[in-house]
Amino acid sequence: MYMADLVHELIFHAAERTPEAEALGCDGCRLSYDQLASQIRLAAQGILDLGLGPGERAAVYLEKRIETVVALFGIAAAGAAFIPVNPLLKSHQVAHILGDCNVRVLVTSAVRYASLVPLLPQCPDLHTVIIVDETVSASSTQPRLLSWSVLMNAPSGKSPHRRIDSDMAAILYTSGSTGKPKGVVLSHRNLVAGAYSVSAYLRNTCDDRLLVALPLSFDYGLSQLTTAFRVGACAVLANYLFPKDLVRMVVEERITGLAGVPPLWHQLAHQTWPDKLTLRYVTNSGGIMPTATLNVLRSAMPQAEIYLMYGLTEAFRSTYLPPSELAQRPNSIGRPIPNADVMVVREDGTLCEAYEHGELVHRGPLVSLGYWNDPERTAERFRAAPSQNKALPIPEIAVWSGDTVYRDGEGYLYFVGRRDEMIKVSGYRVSPGEIEEVLMNAHGVAEVVAVGVPHPSLGQAIVAVVYSLNETLTASALLLECRQMLPAYMVPAHIDIRHENLPRNPNGKLDRSFIRASLCDFFASESKP
Repeated sequence: MYMADLVHELIFHAAERTPEAEALGCDGCRLSYDQLASQIRLAAQGILDLGLGPGERAAVYLEKRIETVVALFGIAAAGAAFIPVNPLLKSHQVAHILGDCNVRVLVTSAVRYASLVPLLPQCPDLHTVIIVDETVSASSTQPRLLSWSVLMNAPSGKSPHRRIDSDMAAILYTSGSTGKPKGVVLSHRNLVAGAYSVSAYLRNTCDDRLLVALPLSFDYGLSQLTTAFRVGACAVLANYLFPKDLVRMVVEERITGLAGVPPLWHQLAHQTWPDKLTLRYVTNSGGIMPTATLNVLRSAMPQAEIYLMYGLTEAFRSTYLPPSELAQRPNSIGRPIPNADVMVVREDGTLCEAYEHGELVHRGPLVSLGYWNDPERTAERFRAAPSQNKALPIPEIAVWSGDTVYRDGEGYLYFVGRRDEMIKVSGYRVSPGEIEEVLMNAHGVAEVVAVGVPHPSLGQAIVAVVYSLNETLTASALLLECRQMLPAYMVPAHIDIRHENLPRNPNGKLDRSFIRASLCDFFASESKP
């Protein structure tokens, strides 16, 4: 089997091995590997014809569709870097991303572009927008508009920019503690090493059919593509409204592998599943799967192996629990994935003993290149790996996760909690600052604290505690404001309005820990019958 160095080569090599094999499916449209590779090469020529330089950024702001995949890998094949933008984000959040990483080319739909037009002054580097679903007339305005067909019929002949595996391939945006999303820079090596590692422990083959239900802006969702393409399997894109739609697709598409996050598994566990399924395995990441959900899934799909995993965008994937260990240690996040080293480290940088709590630190080829244009936060999270040989003049950089874990006597890891204030809901890392910024703009709001509290099905739910000077302000009015300004997964599950100062710690700062602790049992009743 060919060894890929660059992420798009995963597809090109599969096309050389099995050109007629099905590579991608979406809403009845199907592409073989030969067809997918050909479209990606055409898209790459179109990108080059637009003048995009080596390592310059192009974003894709679309739902999951054939053009989304072709654009992402076409950008990489041209020698540029792609930014998959979550289609659930609001226009001001998208504009922040486009401006933050100096996006030059945007691939999107007509409706999504229309929502961005008022905010384009925030994106001065954007010179071309490709519209995939309508024929548009080319204009000389800034940015210029082109249709997808024009991109795919650009003159050929330009050679892709030369790239090596350590070069930037993509930037994935994830919420940061300051409220603004931060861009995690991934190299070709990161993406390819992740595909090889994951496909190895999942034992993927060319006979697999993976249902891609998660957003491609989420590293876990993007990895469904790279994992499938690494072995020449088929990836089926799923845009769905209800959990039952996924059950139907699993059956109709003869799916063998399905990835989800705890809230999705909670929904799927309570669907009616047929007795005979082609599912060979399912995977969970993005949070701890509740034991009750796990037990229902094991009963609903007894033929499927269940892999519990842990990952972070900064290192893609860190650990997995083999299905054979599930019954014995269902609360474990497992051991390191192939070609990764995961350590439990004290604050002084020394390694913890068994059962001693410490920070999870990940080293290896999956460690990303840091945060885009943010040396300060990069220096906080990406630091020298522990226990290195002092004679090495250039230290190896590891990612310090900010998560507290411990290791048992047999080397299996267990998640304890987060050290920072990030909220993990529906598989997304949510910044409390971004929610607080929206609520602070409401009339009469003096203070806001948004926290994540335990929830029986979501893992964590968002609760916002508000100090209001306005006696008539209601939670429903604030929730409406949030729904207008935030994607659904960021909208608080509950808003508690108070008319007094919120608790503070001895330093005079809002006491998040105290507020979170006071709400820790808020949703406990939902777990009761």
